[in-house]
Amino acid sequence: MGQQTITSGRALPRFEEAEGLGPQDSAFVRDLVAVLEKHGNLDRFGLCLLHDHFPVASDEVLVETHDIEARTLRIEVEKAATTGHTQPSQWRFAKTGGNGDEAEGHVCQVILQCTPVSGCPGSKSATS
Repeated sequence: MGQQTITSGRALPRFEEAEGLGPQDSAFVRDLVAVLEKHGNLDRFGLCLLHDHFPVASDEVLVETHDIEARTLRIEVEKAATTGHTQPSQWRFAKTGGNGDEAEGHVCQVILQCTPVSGCPGSKSATS
């Protein structure tokens, strides 16, 4: 699971162009909260603004590392095939299937991952 990369082909907007949540999204957010609550995931998942700062190739993945003592996060690009970062922490939805007659489904694609060694939740360094 940790070796997945973004392959939807849909370009993300640059951060400066990405539109954040606003009053026009209130019905969407209420519906999303209701679904998360229904499935017991209200304290497990949230929202993030999908955006791009620079290109990430199809054989690369964004990885997050932590310095718990300094309370900092760092995100870098690594080759997906050789990264030691294996804990997905952010996903995006991608439409799949559908030829006009079939209902389209959605899948999640990993867009950010980390390693338990770096301080991800559940790691020895995060709990010690």
